Amino acid sequence: MAVTDEAIEKIKGMIVSGALRPGDRLPKESELAAELGLSRNSLREAVRALALIRILDVRQGDGTYVTSLDAQLLLEAMSFVVDFHRDDTVLELLAVRRILEPAATALASIAIAEDELDALDAELTALGESPSVEELVRCDLEFHRRIVRASGNSVLASLLDGLSGPTARARIWRGLTQEDAVSRTLLEHRAILAALRARDSEAARSWSTVHISGVEQWLRKSL
Repeated sequence: MAVTDEAIEKIKGMIVSGALRPGDRLPKESELAAELGLSRNSLREAVRALALIRILDVRQGDGTYVTSLDAQLLLEAMSFVVDFHRDDTVLELLAVRRILEPAATALASIAIAEDELDALDAELTALGESPSVEELVRCDLEFHRRIVRASGNSVLASLLDGLSGPTARARIWRGLTQEDAVSRTLLEHRAILAALRARDSEAARSWSTVHISGVEQWLRKSL
Protein backbone atom coordinates (compact mmCIF):
# COMPACT_ATOMS: atom_id res chain seq x y z
CA MET A 1 0.00 0.00 0.00
CA ALA A 2 2.84 2.39 0.82
CA VAL A 3 4.31 1.77 -2.65
CA THR A 4 0.95 2.57 -4.24
CA ASP A 5 0.71 5.76 -2.14
CA GLU A 6 4.12 6.78 -3.42
CA ALA A 7 2.99 6.19 -7.00
CA ILE A 8 -0.15 8.27 -6.43
CA GLU A 9 1.92 11.11 -5.00
CA LYS A 10 4.29 11.07 -7.97
CA ILE A 11 1.46 11.23 -10.51
CA LYS A 12 -0.21 13.94 -8.43
CA GLY A 13 3.07 15.86 -8.46
CA MET A 14 3.17 15.74 -12.26
CA ILE A 15 -0.34 17.15 -12.46
CA VAL A 16 0.18 19.85 -9.83
CA SER A 17 3.44 20.97 -11.41
CA GLY A 18 1.83 21.23 -14.83
CA ALA A 19 3.86 18.44 -16.39
CA LEU A 20 0.51 16.79 -17.02
CA ARG A 21 -2.41 19.10 -17.80
CA PRO A 22 -6.17 18.51 -18.04
CA GLY A 23 -6.87 16.41 -21.12
CA ASP A 24 -3.26 15.20 -21.49
CA ARG A 25 -2.60 11.56 -22.28
CA LEU A 26 -0.22 9.81 -19.88
CA PRO A 27 2.90 8.21 -21.37
CA LYS A 28 2.81 4.48 -21.95
CA GLU A 29 2.79 2.45 -18.76
CA SER A 30 6.33 1.11 -19.23
CA GLU A 31 7.72 4.58 -20.00
CA LEU A 32 5.97 6.30 -17.11
CA ALA A 33 6.97 3.59 -14.65
CA ALA A 34 10.62 3.95 -15.67
CA GLU A 35 10.43 7.76 -15.53
CA LEU A 36 8.97 7.75 -12.01
CA GLY A 37 11.08 4.87 -10.73
CA LEU A 38 8.06 2.70 -10.03
CA SER A 39 7.09 -0.87 -10.73
CA ARG A 40 4.44 -1.29 -13.37
CA ASN A 41 2.19 -2.98 -10.82
CA SER A 42 2.33 -0.07 -8.35
CA LEU A 43 1.75 2.39 -11.21
CA ARG A 44 -1.25 0.38 -12.35
CA GLU A 45 -2.75 0.43 -8.85
CA ALA A 46 -2.16 4.18 -8.57
CA VAL A 47 -3.88 4.81 -11.91
CA ARG A 48 -6.83 2.69 -10.81
CA ALA A 49 -7.15 4.66 -7.55
CA LEU A 50 -6.90 8.04 -9.30
CA ALA A 51 -9.50 6.97 -11.84
CA LEU A 52 -11.95 6.19 -9.04
CA ILE A 53 -11.74 9.76 -7.78
CA ARG A 54 -12.01 11.21 -11.31
CA ILE A 55 -8.43 12.48 -11.58
CA LEU A 56 -7.62 10.08 -14.42
CA ASP A 57 -9.78 8.60 -17.15
CA VAL A 58 -8.80 5.14 -18.36
CA ARG A 59 -10.03 4.57 -21.91
CA GLN A 60 -9.86 0.96 -22.97
CA GLY A 61 -7.71 0.58 -26.05
CA ASP A 62 -6.83 4.27 -26.15
CA GLY A 63 -4.81 5.08 -23.03
CA THR A 64 -5.10 7.00 -19.78
CA TYR A 65 -5.87 10.70 -19.70
CA VAL A 66 -5.99 13.45 -17.11
CA THR A 67 -9.64 14.47 -16.73
CA SER A 68 -10.88 18.04 -17.02
CA LEU A 69 -10.31 18.37 -13.22
CA ASP A 70 -13.48 20.47 -13.03
CA ALA A 71 -14.81 20.92 -9.50
CA GLN A 72 -18.12 19.21 -10.27
CA LEU A 73 -16.34 16.12 -11.59
CA LEU A 74 -13.85 15.86 -8.73
CA LEU A 75 -16.49 16.37 -6.05
CA GLU A 76 -18.53 13.44 -7.35
CA ALA A 77 -16.21 11.29 -5.25
CA MET A 78 -17.27 13.20 -2.13
CA SER A 79 -20.92 12.43 -2.85
CA PHE A 80 -20.04 8.73 -3.09
CA VAL A 81 -18.21 8.76 0.26
CA VAL A 82 -20.93 10.79 2.00
CA ASP A 83 -23.48 8.06 1.26
CA PHE A 84 -21.55 5.74 3.60
CA HIS A 85 -21.98 7.97 6.65
CA ARG A 86 -24.07 6.49 9.43
CA ASP A 87 -27.39 8.10 10.25
CA ASP A 88 -26.04 9.70 13.44
CA THR A 89 -23.38 11.58 11.48
CA VAL A 90 -26.01 13.12 9.20
CA LEU A 91 -26.20 15.82 11.87
CA GLU A 92 -22.64 16.85 11.10
CA LEU A 93 -23.41 16.95 7.39
CA LEU A 94 -26.49 19.08 8.03
CA ALA A 95 -24.35 21.43 10.11
CA VAL A 96 -22.00 21.86 7.15
CA ARG A 97 -24.98 22.51 4.90
CA ARG A 98 -26.31 25.08 7.40
CA ILE A 99 -23.02 26.95 7.13
CA LEU A 100 -22.69 26.83 3.33
CA GLU A 101 -26.17 26.95 1.84
CA PRO A 102 -27.39 30.23 3.39
CA ALA A 103 -24.27 31.90 1.99
CA ALA A 104 -25.01 30.45 -1.45
CA THR A 105 -28.63 31.59 -1.20
CA ALA A 106 -27.51 35.11 -0.32
CA LEU A 107 -25.25 35.13 -3.38
CA ALA A 108 -28.11 33.88 -5.53
CA SER A 109 -30.30 36.80 -4.45
CA ILE A 110 -28.00 39.04 -6.45
CA ALA A 111 -27.28 36.80 -9.42
CA ILE A 112 -30.43 34.75 -10.05
CA ALA A 113 -32.31 35.59 -13.25
CA GLU A 114 -35.99 36.59 -13.28
CA ASP A 115 -36.93 33.67 -15.52
CA GLU A 116 -35.34 31.27 -13.03
CA LEU A 117 -37.38 32.85 -10.23
CA ASP A 118 -40.51 32.39 -12.36
CA ALA A 119 -39.59 28.74 -12.93
CA LEU A 120 -39.14 28.15 -9.19
CA ASP A 121 -42.47 29.86 -8.52
CA ALA A 122 -44.21 27.68 -11.12
CA GLU A 123 -42.72 24.52 -9.62
CA LEU A 124 -43.94 25.42 -6.13
CA THR A 125 -47.40 26.21 -7.51
CA ALA A 126 -47.54 22.91 -9.38
CA LEU A 127 -46.61 21.05 -6.20
CA GLY A 128 -49.81 22.22 -4.53
CA GLU A 129 -50.66 22.44 -0.86
CA SER A 130 -50.80 18.71 -0.06
CA PRO A 131 -47.97 16.91 -1.88
CA SER A 132 -46.80 13.46 -0.88
CA VAL A 133 -43.59 13.25 1.13
CA GLU A 134 -41.78 11.85 -1.91
CA GLU A 135 -42.99 14.73 -4.12
CA LEU A 136 -42.03 17.27 -1.47
CA VAL A 137 -38.52 15.85 -1.06
CA ARG A 138 -37.99 15.77 -4.83
CA CYS A 139 -39.12 19.38 -5.14
CA ASP A 140 -37.08 20.41 -2.10
CA LEU A 141 -33.89 18.95 -3.56
CA GLU A 142 -34.46 20.59 -6.95
CA PHE A 143 -35.50 23.92 -5.39
CA HIS A 144 -32.29 24.25 -3.40
CA ARG A 145 -30.10 22.85 -6.17
CA ARG A 146 -31.31 25.48 -8.64
CA ILE A 147 -30.85 28.31 -6.16
CA VAL A 148 -27.33 27.21 -5.23
CA ARG A 149 -26.35 26.91 -8.90
CA ALA A 150 -27.68 30.44 -9.43
CA SER A 151 -25.09 31.67 -6.90
CA GLY A 152 -22.54 31.46 -9.69
CA ASN A 153 -20.05 29.50 -7.59
CA SER A 154 -19.59 26.06 -9.16
CA VAL A 155 -17.42 24.73 -6.31
CA LEU A 156 -19.99 25.70 -3.70
CA ALA A 157 -22.77 24.17 -5.81
CA SER A 158 -20.86 20.91 -6.19
CA LEU A 159 -20.07 20.69 -2.48
CA LEU A 160 -23.71 21.17 -1.52
CA ASP A 161 -24.89 18.74 -4.17
CA GLY A 162 -22.59 16.14 -2.62
CA LEU A 163 -24.28 16.59 0.75
CA SER A 164 -27.80 16.02 -0.56
CA GLY A 165 -27.88 12.22 -0.20
CA PRO A 166 -28.08 11.80 3.59
CA THR A 167 -29.84 15.12 4.09
CA ALA A 168 -32.54 13.93 1.67
CA ARG A 169 -33.11 10.91 3.92
CA ALA A 170 -33.40 13.24 6.90
CA ARG A 171 -36.08 15.23 5.08
CA ILE A 172 -38.03 12.02 4.37
CA TRP A 173 -37.91 10.93 8.00
CA ARG A 174 -39.09 14.38 9.03
CA GLY A 175 -41.97 14.30 6.57
CA LEU A 176 -43.11 10.89 7.78
CA THR A 177 -43.05 11.68 11.49
CA GLN A 178 -43.70 15.40 11.90
CA GLU A 179 -47.24 16.52 11.11
CA ASP A 180 -46.52 20.11 10.12
CA ALA A 181 -43.38 19.34 8.10
CA VAL A 182 -45.10 19.69 4.72
CA SER A 183 -46.77 23.02 5.47
CA ARG A 184 -43.63 24.39 7.10
CA THR A 185 -41.47 23.40 4.15
CA LEU A 186 -43.85 25.03 1.67
CA LEU A 187 -44.01 28.18 3.77
CA GLU A 188 -40.23 28.39 4.08
CA HIS A 189 -39.76 27.81 0.34
CA ARG A 190 -42.14 30.66 -0.40
CA ALA A 191 -40.30 32.92 2.06
CA ILE A 192 -36.94 32.11 0.45
CA LEU A 193 -38.37 32.79 -3.01
CA ALA A 194 -39.87 36.11 -1.86
CA ALA A 195 -36.50 37.19 -0.46
CA LEU A 196 -34.81 36.27 -3.74
CA ARG A 197 -37.36 38.27 -5.72
CA ALA A 198 -36.80 41.25 -3.43
CA ARG A 199 -33.02 40.89 -3.94
CA ASP A 200 -32.76 40.89 -0.15
CA SER A 201 -29.62 38.86 0.56
CA GLU A 202 -29.93 38.97 4.35
CA ALA A 203 -33.54 37.79 4.31
CA ALA A 204 -32.60 35.04 1.84
CA ARG A 205 -29.74 33.99 4.10
CA SER A 206 -31.96 34.02 7.21
CA TRP A 207 -34.81 31.99 5.70
CA SER A 208 -32.38 29.45 4.31
CA THR A 209 -30.85 29.07 7.78
CA VAL A 210 -34.28 28.65 9.36
CA HIS A 211 -35.21 26.03 6.79
CA ILE A 212 -32.11 23.87 7.29
CA SER A 213 -32.10 24.33 11.06
CA GLY A 214 -35.64 22.93 11.26
CA VAL A 215 -34.53 19.62 9.75
CA GLU A 216 -31.40 19.59 11.90
CA GLN A 217 -33.27 20.25 15.15
CA TRP A 218 -35.88 17.63 14.39
CA LEU A 219 -33.22 15.02 13.61
CA ARG A 220 -31.28 15.87 16.76
CA LYS A 221 -34.35 15.08 18.86
CA SER A 222 -35.05 11.89 16.94
CA LEU A 223 -31.63 10.22 17.30
